[in-house]
Amino acid sequence: MLRVAVPNKGSLSEEASDMLREAGYKQRRDSRELVLVDAANDVEFFFLRPRDIAVYVGSGTLDVGVTGRDLLLDSGADAEEVVALGFGGSTFRFAARAGTATSLADLEGRRIATSYAGLVERYLADREVTARVVRLDGAVETAVRLGVADVIADVVETGTTLRAAGLEVFGDPILRSEAVLVRRTGVPPDDAVGVLVRRLQGVLVARQYVLMDYDVRVELVEKACGITPGLESPTVSPLHDQGWVAVRAMVPRNRTNQVMDDLYALGARAILVTGIHACRL
Repeated sequence: MLRVAVPNKGSLSEEASDMLREAGYKQRRDSRELVLVDAANDVEFFFLRPRDIAVYVGSGTLDVGVTGRDLLLDSGADAEEVVALGFGGSTFRFAARAGTATSLADLEGRRIATSYAGLVERYLADREVTARVVRLDGAVETAVRLGVADVIADVVETGTTLRAAGLEVFGDPILRSEAVLVRRTGVPPDDAVGVLVRRLQGVLVARQYVLMDYDVRVELVEKACGITPGLESPTVSPLHDQGWVAVRAMVPRNRTNQVMDDLYALGARAILVTGIHACRL
C-alpha cells in the first residue's frame, strides 16, 4: 500500500486535498482525522504538520508527501522534489531598514532573523557569505526593531507588513516556493508512485487548459490552426458542408477569450469552450 503524507492544516492542506480528490483519491471529511485508508486505490494517507513531511519521507517512513519547496529545503531531509503542484506559491526575500542593505554583499557579518534557518544558511553558504542566522519561530518582522537582528529573511507577498515594520526588500529572491510532491532521494522507480504522479499531472493540465471547438472555412484552416495549435496538433474533421471543417484543440485557460476573439475575427463560428476534468498526455 502506498503511504502518502498530506498537510494537516491551513490552505496548503485544503488545496492538496482538493487536488488529490480531483485525481480520484478518497480524502477526509473531518479535519480531526489523521489517517485515512483509500482501499480502492490501495493508498494510505497520513495528515501531518507540513514542516515534518519531508523528514518522514526522507527517512523512508512514508513513500511520498505534499509539502512546500521551502519546507523541503529548510528541513535538510534526504528527499527530493518529484513534481511541482501549482499552488501555495510564495517568494522569500531579504528585508532591512531603508538604506542599511542593498545587495547580498551587505549581509556579510550581519544578523539575519528567519523561521527558515536551514534554507537561509544553505543559501548563504552557496554564495560564500558569512552571517549569523537567528532562528525565530513565527513572525520575524519585529526582529530588527527589537534589536535581535539587522536583516530578516521571510515570505513576501505584497510587502505591506514589511513596510509597516519600517523594512524594505532588497536583492534577488532567495527562493520561489510552491507545493511540491516529494520522495526519498535515490529510491528506485515505483509503479504506485508513477500512477500518483500521472494523476496529479493530469489534474494540472486539466486546470490549465480547456477544449475549444469551432467551425471554419477550409481555406482558413491553416490560419485557424496557427491560433489554436493545441499541444501536438488540432483535430480537424469534415462537415456536411464541404466548404467548412470542425476544429478541436486544447487552449490555455487564461487565454480563452482572446483566442475566441481572434478566431471570430478570422471567420470561425460556433466557437464552444469545454472544461477538462481529467486527462493523460
